[in-house]
Amino acid sequence: MIQHDRPSRIHYALPSITSAEVAYATDAAQNGWGERCYEYLHRFEREFAQHLGVRHAIATSSATGALHLGLAGIGVGTGDEVILGDTNWIASAAPIVALGATPVFVDVRADTWCISPEKAEAAITPRTKAILAVHLYGNLCDMDALREIGERHRVPIVEDAAEALGSVWHGHRAGSLGAFGAFSFHGTKTMTTGEGGMFVTQDEALYERVLTLSNHGRERGETRQFWPSQIGFKYKMSNVEAAIGCAQLERIDELVARKRFIFESYRNGLRELPFDMNPEPAGTVNGFWMPTIIGRNHGFDRDTVLEAFRRENVDGRVFFWPLSSLPMFQPRMENVVAYGLYPRALNLPSYHDMNENDIDRVLGIVKRVMA
Repeated sequence: MIQHDRPSRIHYALPSITSAEVAYATDAAQNGWGERCYEYLHRFEREFAQHLGVRHAIATSSATGALHLGLAGIGVGTGDEVILGDTNWIASAAPIVALGATPVFVDVRADTWCISPEKAEAAITPRTKAILAVHLYGNLCDMDALREIGERHRVPIVEDAAEALGSVWHGHRAGSLGAFGAFSFHGTKTMTTGEGGMFVTQDEALYERVLTLSNHGRERGETRQFWPSQIGFKYKMSNVEAAIGCAQLERIDELVARKRFIFESYRNGLRELPFDMNPEPAGTVNGFWMPTIIGRNHGFDRDTVLEAFRRENVDGRVFFWPLSSLPMFQPRMENVVAYGLYPRALNLPSYHDMNENDIDRVLGIVKRVMA
């Protein structure tokens, strides 16, 4: 019996690594010690802040760490509440719980899959410490509406922009509009440092608080060695990771453009099928980190497509479950949009080095399932 080789694997996400990243990482590994131990780290922070158009940036070991630091910096603690959309990954909620606060899950908008400003405002109580705007899959929250609500209620709006590098809200880059922003450089993201994240802010006082917290509670300028003034955290990014980040940042326009090309190829190929995809409202740019299809027919089953992908050696990714459906939280069945989205939605492969044949293979599988 003749054995036919399976087609090559199409991954849902991979980083784009060139000789530039290898050279910088090699230099950091060989020479980035002693007086040079933070050279790439400080460069990465400075250049990322410049790219984003913010005053301050602190490189971290993950976006979760950046969120944890930022929420602690604005004073989130025991007994407080933080409002966020129910359609999210656990990393957005975990730092809230870690600080002793309660995540309050509200419904999302049907068009962007991001937090509903109206539902967020309705959930505000005297215990509300912040509203967390998570830009999902590159899609943008309505930052104008959220910031107006925040100003009226004196509640800070903070941005989880882990998935939104390259997205722009009316001339301002995602992550630069809230009290602070958090980014992810995980290996699946548009740009990577392997693991890693970034805290960013325009607020000088908040930056100083978070900088102290990020260094075990040791204040900048403290002359006594090993003298923390409070209990802090240790979420620092390594110099080697930052070196990779410096090279990736030099290529950021190329990396975002490739994500947008892959998304447009999918959208053009699926135009005649009953799917909604990531939106790009007027005045905005979507970085399209993760191209997503949502069946307009509520009878569409994502598992049928995912099983077809598996048979043909193609990776697919499930849409996020409602956080309130997870066993550590209480169900919020009133979040009808969030609960209605996930069974009929999935993410398509979108790594930078996909070629046209790879994209056509993915499109062919989806079309055959829908035939």
